[in-house]
Amino acid sequence: MPVPVSQMWTVATYVLKQKLAGRKRYPLVLMLEPLFRCNLACAGCGKIQYPAHILKKNLTPEQCFRAVEECGTPMVSIPGGEPLMHPQIGEIVEGLVARKKYIYLCTNALLLKEKLDLFKPSKYLTFSVHLDGEREHHDFSVCREGGYDVAVEAIKEALNRGFRVTTNTTQFDGADANSVRAFFDEAMDLGVEGMMLSPGYSYDKAPDQKHFLGRARTRRLFRAMGKRHYTCTPWGMPTYNIFGWQKPCYLLQDGYADTFQELIETTEWHEYGTESGNPKCANCMVHSGYEASAVNYTFSSFKGFLETVKATLFQGYPDESARKLLDETARPVHAHNPLVQINKEETELEETRA
Repeated sequence: MPVPVSQMWTVATYVLKQKLAGRKRYPLVLMLEPLFRCNLACAGCGKIQYPAHILKKNLTPEQCFRAVEECGTPMVSIPGGEPLMHPQIGEIVEGLVARKKYIYLCTNALLLKEKLDLFKPSKYLTFSVHLDGEREHHDFSVCREGGYDVAVEAIKEALNRGFRVTTNTTQFDGADANSVRAFFDEAMDLGVEGMMLSPGYSYDKAPDQKHFLGRARTRRLFRAMGKRHYTCTPWGMPTYNIFGWQKPCYLLQDGYADTFQELIETTEWHEYGTESGNPKCANCMVHSGYEASAVNYTFSSFKGFLETVKATLFQGYPDESARKLLDETARPVHAHNPLVQINKEETELEETRA
């Protein structure tokens, strides 16, 4: 099932309007977090580490609608926490669909099958299901045995009912490119319309700080699957949650603004991004900083547009060094845990650069 032409047209015309208006910083996707609590306790997640009184809080539907209208983006991503635990998530989605916003509801899918009756299939609604790779790798990443099978069953049910479904994968230290490619084949066989892949970023609050990918290892892993380089544009995917508009992005909390305009005007954007020298951003290559960058590049020049079209239509390219990376076998760090792997060469490279 391809992305609807109406969505591509909506995004393209929106971006072109921003370009014609001369706006250098404009939002593309609103990251709307209606709650932080979750029914999983993933070791690499920092969102659920808030105290109980914070985890009990929800954004109201009215707060969500106001943020969406204030920001004006054509697309809204609803992460969390687990959005399906929000008591009014059906009302929130219905209101956003009525406003003709393209919604990506991010979920671990443990509740998806039983909650599907809250929603109606629509070109405006996509379930973005969290799957961290093949069965064993996923279950280890989310710290729950059987999680992969529950999620896959929910994906099948959602697709059978006519919903749009994509997957969202976070790669941690030990990820193997060949395993990731095999997972892609599995996901495509399910019938999902797209897959998002991102390296794990080191949340300060995350219980497990050992297995986040460093920048060198991230480059190595993704080099084996494809290659593009963009600069971070954190304003492209602003975050609104129970605290307000988060500065500067979904992953860093350097204060909050009361309004979207305040966020844009008072955030010192030059202090963030991998090129800024900010140590908090040094290893970050996560999607929320780069999705908008890729879209902006596509519409910034004729060259960018042609390269995007080429990458979409022709999915292979000659790269012998990338092929060699695929042929390498990663070495496990712990004999009792084959899922945790590391490449000695990349570790030494990072230590040298540090």
